[in-house]
Amino acid sequence: MMRSPCLVFFCSICFFAALSGCSTLTTLTTQSDLPVGSQVETSSEALIDISSLSGSEITSESSECVVIVAEQIDDTVADTKLLTEDVMLPADAGVMVAPEPLFDFPVVENDQVRFLIKRYTGNGRPSFARWLQRSTKYLPLMREIFAREGLPQDLVILAMVESGFNSNAHSWANAVGPWQFIESTGNMYDLDNDWWYDERRDVEKSTLAAAQYLKSLHQRFDGNWYLAVASYNAGPGKISRAIKKYHTRDFWELSKGSYLRAETKNYVPKLLAALLISKQPRKYGFCDLQYEEPLEFDTVILPEATDLELIAELTNASYAQLKELNPELKRWCTPPHVKNYKLRLPVGSATNFSDKYAAVPSRERARYKRHQIKSGDTLQHIAKRYGIRVDDIVALNKISNPRALRIGQNMILPLNRDFSTLPVTELADDYQRSHRRNYKVRSGDSIWSIAHKCDVTEKQVRVWNRLGWSNVIQPGKVLLVSAPRGRTPHSAPQQKVVYKVCSGDTLWGIGRRFAVHTQQIRRWNGLSEQHILQPGDKLTLLVAEDKRT
Repeated sequence: MMRSPCLVFFCSICFFAALSGCSTLTTLTTQSDLPVGSQVETSSEALIDISSLSGSEITSESSECVVIVAEQIDDTVADTKLLTEDVMLPADAGVMVAPEPLFDFPVVENDQVRFLIKRYTGNGRPSFARWLQRSTKYLPLMREIFAREGLPQDLVILAMVESGFNSNAHSWANAVGPWQFIESTGNMYDLDNDWWYDERRDVEKSTLAAAQYLKSLHQRFDGNWYLAVASYNAGPGKISRAIKKYHTRDFWELSKGSYLRAETKNYVPKLLAALLISKQPRKYGFCDLQYEEPLEFDTVILPEATDLELIAELTNASYAQLKELNPELKRWCTPPHVKNYKLRLPVGSATNFSDKYAAVPSRERARYKRHQIKSGDTLQHIAKRYGIRVDDIVALNKISNPRALRIGQNMILPLNRDFSTLPVTELADDYQRSHRRNYKVRSGDSIWSIAHKCDVTEKQVRVWNRLGWSNVIQPGKVLLVSAPRGRTPHSAPQQKVVYKVCSGDTLWGIGRRFAVHTQQIRRWNGLSEQHILQPGDKLTLLVAEDKRT
């Protein structure tokens, strides 16, 4: 077993919060303080992976699952508004004032920074307070990594500007994770991404990648941190061309021109405003925050693909805990093609894990297999190939018409008769698609012309279709040209059912009937592995509403 490195210091937020008092809360700005044109514009679909909330076990807290998921989606939408809004900063930075020497990163305070401080402490206060509360979970680990790489530890606040410390953040430009790496940049720093997992969401690995990337940018721009940070947003090539165009290496001077996008011009001031507030939150009216505990975990090495359901059973941890500690995992198990996978467990959960794991036969460590339908496939052929029953395939995948299989369709095969529906829910999107207007691209069309025809903005077309900054659209491609009506979690509401055992009933049969796991039934009712059901026994079950029979 390996224990995560000891967290030897707390974040500066907690430290300064403890030193400061906060008897009154002063409103520093109102809506009327904002200049014309600074209204919030949602520039992202703000996707969040809610699969981490689907557990292999249903506890007494499960009835709150849908509410929790909805709250997380709402938080992410609110985060995205503040992270990506277009604001009209003062045209000139004004007089630079160096604050007290609290930082190991060069910080100045000017009119642009003060404008954003007013924004974050005014209308943006609820979202910024949420970021501060989240920050204490990740800052100690991030600071440790940055210190190890020789970077200013205060620079980790850049993750707040990028994602609000949301590891599941997913931008309109397909940037993912707390440090918002696009796939190409992630690949440069060995962050793997495929159907099974996305290491851009791994807090440890993505923070190390961000540190290495920022270090290289700092070297490229001869030790100028403002240019390095700006190039993290715009790309180093863009900043180099701006320097050549305006004949200056002063970020504030570069920002006066029209070459850089407003997003890049605002990026450094956002970081400085976030640094000033996060260092002394009480000074800016952020009192009585519910800070999250620092991230701590044990790690174990899994030699082969293993279901998280099994890990939960062996460690007495919940499936939701495992998904939260391992946000890079997109599905129900560790990646089948990755040997010796390092998995995080709640502290203390790794005790005797190796012995328990070794006692599980290899064939029982992965209870499900993903099968992608190919031409000529039938349920009978698939069942014969894997030695399983057609009825089990139909039940797990909720197949209503076995003759209507689609080529390319993903299907989950239960390799063990004691199965749950959880892997199927992990195949689904984390939001339900609603009816949207669409437009079929014609020859000669451009993103601008399509936006003009459909009475939407070019940015909206890019966001809704995840085009990023690409201008390439092929004739025949269908684009979304209207806003989503809303997203709701795919998890069905849970209902409590009292089932009276009949003659001939088995736990497996009852579990299959209500689409729950036999281990869940035992746990809910305090039954041992040796318990024998008797006719007339009453079992309490928590099942989806559509599974009540």
